Amino acid sequence: MRCVLAIAEAGSLTRAAEGLGLAQPALTQTINRLEQELGVKLFLRSRRGATLTEAGSAVIDDLRASLAHSDAAAERARAMGAGHAGRLTVGFVTHAIYEALPRALRRMRAEHPQLDVVLREMGNAEQVAELEGGRIDVALLHPPVSVNAKVKELRLGLEPMVAALPMGYPLAANGCVSLAEIASHGLIWFPEQQIPAMRTQLLSAMRRAGHEVKVVQDVNRSLTVLACVAAGLGWSLLPRSVRALQYEGVRYAEVLDGDSLPHFELVAMWLARSRPTFADIFAQMLEP
Repeated sequence: MRCVLAIAEAGSLTRAAEGLGLAQPALTQTINRLEQELGVKLFLRSRRGATLTEAGSAVIDDLRASLAHSDAAAERARAMGAGHAGRLTVGFVTHAIYEALPRALRRMRAEHPQLDVVLREMGNAEQVAELEGGRIDVALLHPPVSVNAKVKELRLGLEPMVAALPMGYPLAANGCVSLAEIASHGLIWFPEQQIPAMRTQLLSAMRRAGHEVKVVQDVNRSLTVLACVAAGLGWSLLPRSVRALQYEGVRYAEVLDGDSLPHFELVAMWLARSRPTFADIFAQMLEP
């Protein structure tokens, strides 16, 4: 492939041979063997030089692309052998995109620019199954979860809940809302199978405060939660860092009497290995 491209670009076997550091007879033999194998002429050769035939012109772009892929694969193999490149698959709940995940990605890109990071947004249960099966390397999720594998764990912090409500709702002078207001509008929240412990804690805290709240809509992703809030289907309670996500038709407010509400906790989990992996490095990048 390099010989064909060199001749096509130089327009001459002589100049191509010089550029490749080959003797011209050797280059000529290489092209002759290739044309015999393909059963088609790639070049028209004359005293003035060498030009591509119609068949040669038809394949030259494919040859350039193939050679580029080959070179990239070779470079990646060398980098992986030196421990500088590879692939890391990260599963994450939406909560992670507000602060923890962008912070880690910035640091990882700065220190390991050749690492191929694959991102997959998933719920808690799906991440556990994918981590156990080795299909993701790092899971960013809400505890508690049970993993049938030996894992390492890094706790990334607790966040109080804030209310997400339609933009047009009039707030009190202090800019806060109450649990009673939230209960009266119904709750848009995550399904029981997604984060069962936190859902139970949330509804129990509302009941202890004297407010029986109904979950009017089960939703798997935070963006869909906000879409439902904007549509007026109900209110929601999300981690405080969600304020970084501005969604048209939605406003956020502190909960005046929300001290009893559970906090959102985010943890990183990855399989424990006998030697350091990119997952271990990524976990270090997650730390504030």
